[in-house]
Amino acid sequence: MSQDADAPTPFDDLDRCLELPRVGGLALSPDGTRLVTTVQTLDAKRTGWTTAVWEVDPAGVAPARRLTRSRKGESSAVFTASGDVLFTSARPDPDADQDDDEPKAALWLLPAGGGEARVVATAPGGVGGVLAARAADVVSVSAPVLPGAAGLAEDGALRKERTDRKLSAILHAGYPVRHWDHDLGPDEERRFAGTFGGDDRLDLRPLTGPGRQLDEHEADLTPDGAALVTTWGVADPGAARRTVLVAVDTASGERRTLVDDPDADAFVPAVSPDGRWVAFVSETITTPERAPEVRLGLVRLDGPDGPDGEVAEPEILADGWDRWPTTVAWLPDGSGLVVTADEDGRGPVFLLTFGAGAPGSGDPVTVERVTSDDASFSDVRVAPDGSALYALRSSYAAPAEPVRVDLAAFTATGDAGERTPVAADVLRGPVPAPALPGTLTEVETMAADGARVRAWLALPDGASSDAPAPLLLWIHGGPLGTSSAWSWRWNPWLMVARGYAVLLPDPALSTGYGQDFVQRGWGAWGGAPFTDLMAITDAVEALPEIDETRTAAMGGSFGGYMANWVAGHTGRFRAIVTHASLWALDQFGPTTDHAYYWQREMTPEMAEANSPHRFVADIRTPMLVIHGDKDYRVPIGEGLRLWRDLLTESGLPADDDGATVHRFLYFPDENHWVLAPQHAKVWYQTVLAFLGEHVLGEEPELPAFL
Repeated sequence: MSQDADAPTPFDDLDRCLELPRVGGLALSPDGTRLVTTVQTLDAKRTGWTTAVWEVDPAGVAPARRLTRSRKGESSAVFTASGDVLFTSARPDPDADQDDDEPKAALWLLPAGGGEARVVATAPGGVGGVLAARAADVVSVSAPVLPGAAGLAEDGALRKERTDRKLSAILHAGYPVRHWDHDLGPDEERRFAGTFGGDDRLDLRPLTGPGRQLDEHEADLTPDGAALVTTWGVADPGAARRTVLVAVDTASGERRTLVDDPDADAFVPAVSPDGRWVAFVSETITTPERAPEVRLGLVRLDGPDGPDGEVAEPEILADGWDRWPTTVAWLPDGSGLVVTADEDGRGPVFLLTFGAGAPGSGDPVTVERVTSDDASFSDVRVAPDGSALYALRSSYAAPAEPVRVDLAAFTATGDAGERTPVAADVLRGPVPAPALPGTLTEVETMAADGARVRAWLALPDGASSDAPAPLLLWIHGGPLGTSSAWSWRWNPWLMVARGYAVLLPDPALSTGYGQDFVQRGWGAWGGAPFTDLMAITDAVEALPEIDETRTAAMGGSFGGYMANWVAGHTGRFRAIVTHASLWALDQFGPTTDHAYYWQREMTPEMAEANSPHRFVADIRTPMLVIHGDKDYRVPIGEGLRLWRDLLTESGLPADDDGATVHRFLYFPDENHWVLAPQHAKVWYQTVLAFLGEHVLGEEPELPAFL
């Protein structure tokens, strides 16, 4: 939505933008009558975030209402089989003696019939990963446990000893040792299960033991709670890791392997309503020559079904469907799967229907697009009668909001027997969509090799041939990703509110355009991804609403890599902003948190050919470098080396007095993302000041405390 150019929007003021509530997560009760989500807001000091659970009417009639309220906040809401709401929170337990300066998250239960929430499970290191069986009173949680602890009680004693001795050392026996923004260890994730009975508390019984197999795991419970299906990390040669699927008996802890493909990782397990099948996402292990292939998989869970009693092999579904599935959920009758996937700068919902109406039939499956919205969908939940699905919908035009999709309307066939995608209906969510300072449109062009390259273009109100807007090329990260959904951290509307047109392209390596489009850039990051970016920029600069003489480029992570590559290969931009960026690939490859993943593509030859640092002498554009010291995906060494090289070897080096046009914004306490609210504000203030100086010719205005 846009509004009159003279009327201010929340994006005209950084403080107002930070105050905007943010919706995330969605859970549907087993009977389909209740829907809950969480809303994140600024805390009272405006230096952190707090989250509360809200209820949304699935019928879209009643207004949303807040269910929880505390200074510590609540998250990870799910429904039990009986309709109670479970959530995690570190808020004080009124029924316990608590003398902890840093309380850990406990599992709380809010009764379906009303009343006060109460604690039902705790662990010394906190609980998370909450799952509840759909047809039984079984709950599973994860909890970090020190490797030397036999159980939760001993874990508490060992933690106290570490605290008393002021110990922070971690002894590793495997790889990796870090992930994204946090150190791994010394504790390790374990799964536990409990059954509600006459006692108010869950008696958590261990399902798994010591080891790093559950790092960043994804899991699902069978409807009867008898088994937990989870991803399980295993070691591969060369300090590599691979993910398989296992089933764990929630009564005995007995574990058996369901999917173990040496050539692929398995993710996102989803158990069928009858408990007989598991759908999952399979991603092939890459090579220097071949990009990953991401497909849907299916495996039997309920036992042998081969001709001689052997366990059936997993089956790949819709192998000819040229899209990468991201999430999967079952129809209530088991006749199909509801799947999300990137497509053409959007993330629609698709319906996969099994041949003969049942999984495992061996008949061909069909895949049809369900939603027509120019948006991306997440957290998809299917109504128990199959008449509708609920999800969070977001796009660059609006942040996440709860919606309802009428599956009954979609399944009504037309005269030609074809089913037409339907638009989602917005429910009465807890947060209204904010007014925008401009409009969103779509642009595309043809690359030199004939490939179609498309993008979103956010134009400020008032941009015209008489008042053309300066252009900001905004390059997404990944690199396997797409510009398709709202981002609070990298929000183009804050730039649009200052008069910039923001171009959000999907160059080679972007998802949602087919396998060949990804393959175009595989192992050649400085090739098609770069030429695609320049081609779409050329096309947009030709529009009458754009001032082609005032342009800049920026990107983060892989987008920062591309910003660095752009800086060394063209002087067309007046300024370049590079955040958490890859600079010297021979240095990045071995030091990133999961080096084995990147080195599958990044051979020494690839790193040499595609490393931006080799072209530093050709950089003649002012650059703003931004990096956080706690970034483990792109270690701080990349930013430090880039900064030194700019000052000593670029075409715009520092003068004899050390003065330079370049700038380095450094966050000692931030990671790959800048998450603290006031740090995010400083980030935008610095970026806008740098762009204003070099693109608009303005005197830079920065906070005095920087």
